[in-house]
Amino acid sequence: MKILRFTDNEGIVRLGTNPADGMATEVIAAGDKGYEPTGQLRAIHCFLAPVQPAAIICIGLNYREHAKETGLELPRYPVMFMKNPAAATGHGQPVVLPESCRKKAQTDYEAELAVIIGRPAKNVGPGDALSYVKGYTIGNDISARSWQKHAGGGQWVRGKSFDTFCPLGPVMVTPDELPDPDSLGISCRVNGQTMQQSNTSDMIFAVSELIAYLSEDTTLLPDTVILTGTPSGVGFTRKPPVFLSPGDRLETEIDKIGTLINAIIE
Repeated sequence: MKILRFTDNEGIVRLGTNPADGMATEVIAAGDKGYEPTGQLRAIHCFLAPVQPAAIICIGLNYREHAKETGLELPRYPVMFMKNPAAATGHGQPVVLPESCRKKAQTDYEAELAVIIGRPAKNVGPGDALSYVKGYTIGNDISARSWQKHAGGGQWVRGKSFDTFCPLGPVMVTPDELPDPDSLGISCRVNGQTMQQSNTSDMIFAVSELIAYLSEDTTLLPDTVILTGTPSGVGFTRKPPVFLSPGDRLETEIDKIGTLINAIIE
Protein backbone atom coordinates (compact mmCIF):
# COMPACT_ATOMS: atom_id res chain seq x y z
CA MET A 1 0.00 0.00 0.00
CA LYS A 2 1.12 3.57 -0.70
CA ILE A 3 0.49 5.77 2.33
CA LEU A 4 0.53 9.55 2.34
CA ARG A 5 0.38 11.93 5.30
CA PHE A 6 -1.39 15.21 4.69
CA THR A 7 -3.48 18.01 6.14
CA ASP A 8 -7.07 18.43 5.02
CA ASN A 9 -8.83 21.74 4.43
CA GLU A 10 -9.44 22.10 8.17
CA GLY A 11 -5.76 21.63 9.02
CA ILE A 12 -6.26 18.14 10.47
CA VAL A 13 -3.37 15.73 9.90
CA ARG A 14 -4.56 12.51 8.26
CA LEU A 15 -3.22 9.37 6.60
CA GLY A 16 -4.49 8.35 3.20
CA THR A 17 -3.98 6.25 0.11
CA ASN A 18 -4.78 6.44 -3.61
CA PRO A 19 -4.32 10.20 -4.03
CA ALA A 20 -6.02 11.58 -7.15
CA ASP A 21 -7.48 14.93 -8.17
CA GLY A 22 -6.61 16.50 -4.83
CA MET A 23 -8.37 13.80 -2.80
CA ALA A 24 -7.25 10.69 -0.90
CA THR A 25 -8.97 7.75 0.76
CA GLU A 26 -8.41 8.09 4.48
CA VAL A 27 -6.76 5.17 6.27
CA ILE A 28 -5.99 4.48 9.91
CA ALA A 29 -3.04 2.59 11.38
CA ALA A 30 -4.19 -0.85 12.50
CA GLY A 31 -1.18 -2.29 14.31
CA ASP A 32 -0.04 -5.64 12.91
CA LYS A 33 -2.74 -5.37 10.25
CA GLY A 34 -1.03 -2.38 8.70
CA TYR A 35 -3.50 0.22 7.48
CA GLU A 36 -7.26 0.00 7.08
CA PRO A 37 -9.29 2.28 4.75
CA THR A 38 -12.12 4.16 6.44
CA GLY A 39 -14.01 4.65 3.19
CA GLN A 40 -13.89 8.44 3.63
CA LEU A 41 -12.54 10.68 0.87
CA ARG A 42 -10.56 13.63 2.20
CA ALA A 43 -9.27 16.72 0.44
CA ILE A 44 -5.48 17.04 0.32
CA HIS A 45 -4.63 20.57 1.34
CA CYS A 46 -0.93 19.98 1.94
CA PHE A 47 1.38 16.98 1.63
CA LEU A 48 3.49 16.31 4.72
CA ALA A 49 6.50 14.05 5.09
CA PRO A 50 5.09 10.47 5.21
CA VAL A 51 6.21 10.24 8.86
CA GLN A 52 7.28 12.74 11.49
CA PRO A 53 10.87 11.49 11.91
CA ALA A 54 12.06 10.42 15.35
CA ALA A 55 15.56 10.81 13.94
CA ILE A 56 17.13 11.21 10.50
CA ILE A 57 20.25 9.10 10.09
CA CYS A 58 22.19 9.58 6.88
CA ILE A 59 24.78 7.48 5.08
CA GLY A 60 27.52 9.09 3.02
CA LEU A 61 29.52 7.63 0.13
CA ASN A 62 27.28 4.59 -0.24
CA TYR A 63 27.26 4.44 -4.06
CA ARG A 64 30.35 3.16 -5.81
CA GLU A 65 30.15 5.68 -8.65
CA HIS A 66 29.58 8.57 -6.25
CA ALA A 67 32.64 7.59 -4.21
CA LYS A 68 34.57 7.46 -7.46
CA GLU A 69 33.49 10.93 -8.60
CA THR A 70 34.58 12.43 -5.26
CA GLY A 71 38.01 10.79 -5.55
CA LEU A 72 37.60 8.97 -2.23
CA GLU A 73 38.24 5.32 -1.46
CA LEU A 74 35.29 3.00 -0.89
CA PRO A 75 34.47 3.01 2.84
CA ARG A 76 35.04 -0.12 4.93
CA TYR A 77 32.13 0.79 7.16
CA PRO A 78 29.09 2.99 6.52
CA VAL A 79 29.84 6.70 6.80
CA MET A 80 27.20 8.03 9.21
CA PHE A 81 25.92 11.50 10.04
CA MET A 82 22.55 12.97 11.05
CA LYS A 83 20.11 15.70 10.07
CA ASN A 84 17.86 17.65 12.41
CA PRO A 85 14.38 15.99 12.26
CA ALA A 86 12.92 19.49 11.94
CA ALA A 87 14.49 19.66 8.44
CA ALA A 88 11.81 17.27 7.12
CA THR A 89 9.25 18.64 4.68
CA GLY A 90 6.82 17.14 2.20
CA HIS A 91 6.04 16.72 -1.47
CA GLY A 92 5.04 19.97 -3.15
CA GLN A 93 6.53 22.05 -0.35
CA PRO A 94 9.33 24.52 -1.08
CA VAL A 95 12.96 24.05 -0.16
CA VAL A 96 13.90 27.41 1.33
CA LEU A 97 17.42 28.72 0.83
CA PRO A 98 18.26 30.43 4.13
CA GLU A 99 20.07 33.75 4.21
CA SER A 100 23.24 31.99 5.35
CA CYS A 101 23.22 29.85 2.17
CA ARG A 102 22.66 32.55 -0.45
CA LYS A 103 25.96 34.38 -0.56
CA LYS A 104 28.06 31.49 -1.81
CA ALA A 105 25.18 29.70 -3.58
CA GLN A 106 26.45 26.20 -2.85
CA THR A 107 23.23 24.40 -2.01
CA ASP A 108 23.28 20.93 -3.57
CA TYR A 109 20.80 18.10 -4.28
CA GLU A 110 21.23 14.43 -3.30
CA ALA A 111 18.56 11.92 -4.36
CA GLU A 112 18.20 9.11 -1.81
CA LEU A 113 16.13 6.06 -0.95
CA ALA A 114 14.70 6.60 2.55
CA VAL A 115 13.99 3.66 4.87
CA ILE A 116 11.47 4.11 7.69
CA ILE A 117 11.85 1.95 10.81
CA GLY A 118 8.59 0.50 12.13
CA ARG A 119 9.46 -0.91 15.56
CA PRO A 120 12.36 -0.56 18.02
CA ALA A 121 15.44 -2.14 16.48
CA LYS A 122 18.56 -3.00 18.48
CA ASN A 123 21.30 -5.51 17.63
CA VAL A 124 19.40 -6.61 14.54
CA GLY A 125 21.08 -9.10 12.23
CA PRO A 126 21.15 -8.51 8.45
CA GLY A 127 18.95 -11.56 7.85
CA ASP A 128 16.15 -10.15 9.99
CA ALA A 129 16.68 -6.44 9.33
CA LEU A 130 14.01 -5.88 6.69
CA SER A 131 11.31 -7.13 9.08
CA TYR A 132 11.85 -3.91 11.07
CA VAL A 133 11.03 -1.71 8.08
CA LYS A 134 7.72 0.15 8.14
CA GLY A 135 8.12 1.39 4.58
CA TYR A 136 10.18 3.19 1.98
CA THR A 137 9.97 6.68 0.59
CA ILE A 138 11.98 9.16 -1.45
CA GLY A 139 14.31 11.65 0.16
CA ASN A 140 16.64 14.40 -0.94
CA ASP A 141 19.57 15.23 1.32
CA ILE A 142 19.78 18.94 0.54
CA SER A 143 23.27 20.11 1.47
CA ALA A 144 24.85 23.53 1.91
CA ARG A 145 28.34 22.61 0.71
CA SER A 146 30.09 25.71 2.03
CA TRP A 147 28.74 24.96 5.52
CA GLN A 148 29.42 21.24 5.15
CA LYS A 149 33.07 21.78 4.23
CA HIS A 150 34.07 24.84 6.21
CA ALA A 151 31.81 25.08 9.25
CA GLY A 152 30.50 22.89 12.03
CA GLY A 153 33.89 21.77 13.32
CA GLY A 154 34.36 19.25 10.53
CA GLN A 155 30.94 17.64 11.09
CA TRP A 156 28.38 17.59 8.26
CA VAL A 157 25.28 18.01 10.43
CA ARG A 158 25.11 21.82 10.36
CA GLY A 159 25.25 22.15 6.59
CA LYS A 160 22.50 19.56 6.11
CA SER A 161 20.04 20.54 8.85
CA PHE A 162 18.56 23.85 7.78
CA ASP A 163 14.76 23.94 7.76
CA THR A 164 13.26 22.19 4.68
CA PHE A 165 16.60 20.53 3.83
CA CYS A 166 15.06 17.04 3.97
CA PRO A 167 12.13 16.66 1.54
CA LEU A 168 10.43 13.26 1.95
CA GLY A 169 7.54 11.72 0.02
CA PRO A 170 5.22 11.86 -1.72
CA VAL A 171 4.17 8.52 -0.20
CA MET A 172 5.51 5.70 1.91
CA VAL A 173 5.37 2.30 0.21
CA THR A 174 4.84 -0.63 2.57
CA PRO A 175 7.36 -3.51 2.37
CA ASP A 176 4.86 -5.99 0.93
CA GLU A 177 4.82 -3.90 -2.27
CA LEU A 178 8.57 -3.35 -2.32
CA PRO A 179 10.31 -6.57 -1.22
CA ASP A 180 13.71 -5.73 -2.79
CA PRO A 181 14.91 -2.19 -1.95
CA ASP A 182 18.35 -2.95 -3.37
CA SER A 183 17.27 -2.95 -7.02
CA LEU A 184 15.44 0.30 -7.71
CA GLY A 185 16.06 2.94 -10.34
CA ILE A 186 16.78 6.34 -8.78
CA SER A 187 17.11 9.72 -10.47
CA CYS A 188 17.14 13.45 -9.84
CA ARG A 189 16.18 16.24 -12.23
CA VAL A 190 16.68 19.98 -11.92
CA ASN A 191 14.45 22.03 -14.23
CA GLY A 192 13.79 18.92 -16.28
CA GLN A 193 17.48 18.08 -16.80
CA THR A 194 18.59 14.71 -15.45
CA MET A 195 21.46 15.21 -13.02
CA GLN A 196 21.52 11.80 -11.32
CA GLN A 197 20.56 8.43 -12.86
CA SER A 198 21.45 5.20 -11.11
CA ASN A 199 20.13 2.13 -9.32
CA THR A 200 20.20 1.18 -5.65
CA SER A 201 22.09 -1.96 -6.73
CA ASP A 202 25.15 0.35 -6.88
CA MET A 203 24.99 0.83 -3.11
CA ILE A 204 28.07 -0.41 -1.27
CA PHE A 205 26.06 -1.39 1.82
CA ALA A 206 22.62 -2.91 1.26
CA VAL A 207 19.60 -1.72 3.24
CA SER A 208 19.71 -4.77 5.53
CA GLU A 209 23.42 -4.19 6.24
CA LEU A 210 22.79 -0.55 7.10
CA ILE A 211 20.03 -1.41 9.59
CA ALA A 212 22.23 -4.05 11.21
CA TYR A 213 25.18 -1.66 11.48
CA LEU A 214 23.19 1.29 12.81
CA SER A 215 21.31 -0.84 15.37
CA GLU A 216 24.45 -2.33 16.93
CA ASP A 217 24.13 -1.51 20.66
CA THR A 218 21.90 1.39 19.57
CA THR A 219 18.11 1.51 19.54
CA LEU A 220 16.52 2.77 16.34
CA LEU A 221 13.15 4.16 17.39
CA PRO A 222 9.97 3.75 15.33
CA ASP A 223 9.76 6.37 12.56
CA THR A 224 13.52 6.75 12.41
CA VAL A 225 14.35 7.65 8.81
CA ILE A 226 17.52 6.28 7.24
CA LEU A 227 18.76 8.09 4.13
CA THR A 228 20.80 5.43 2.36
CA GLY A 229 23.19 7.59 0.32
CA THR A 230 23.17 9.32 -3.03
CA PRO A 231 24.39 8.24 -6.48
CA SER A 232 26.86 10.06 -8.70
CA GLY A 233 26.02 13.33 -10.44
CA VAL A 234 25.77 15.69 -7.49
CA GLY A 235 26.30 19.36 -8.22
CA PHE A 236 29.61 20.04 -6.49
CA THR A 237 31.48 17.39 -8.51
CA ARG A 238 30.39 18.79 -11.87
CA LYS A 239 32.60 21.01 -13.99
CA PRO A 240 31.48 23.71 -13.64
CA PRO A 241 29.62 23.00 -10.40
CA VAL A 242 25.81 23.14 -10.45
CA PHE A 243 23.99 24.41 -7.37
CA LEU A 244 20.32 25.05 -6.61
CA SER A 245 18.93 28.53 -7.19
CA PRO A 246 15.61 30.25 -6.43
CA GLY A 247 13.04 29.28 -9.08
CA ASP A 248 14.51 25.81 -9.69
CA ARG A 249 12.21 22.77 -9.82
CA LEU A 250 13.67 19.70 -8.12
CA GLU A 251 12.30 16.26 -9.01
CA THR A 252 13.49 13.13 -7.22
CA GLU A 253 12.21 9.81 -8.58
CA ILE A 254 12.50 6.20 -7.45
CA ASP A 255 10.96 3.20 -9.18
CA LYS A 256 7.80 1.81 -7.54
CA ILE A 257 7.54 4.80 -5.18
CA GLY A 258 6.92 7.84 -7.36
CA THR A 259 8.28 11.36 -7.84
CA LEU A 260 8.99 13.89 -5.10
CA ILE A 261 8.69 17.46 -6.39
CA ASN A 262 9.93 20.60 -4.61
CA ALA A 263 10.44 24.19 -5.72
CA ILE A 264 13.53 26.09 -4.60
CA ILE A 265 12.79 29.52 -3.11
CA GLU A 266 14.47 32.21 -1.04
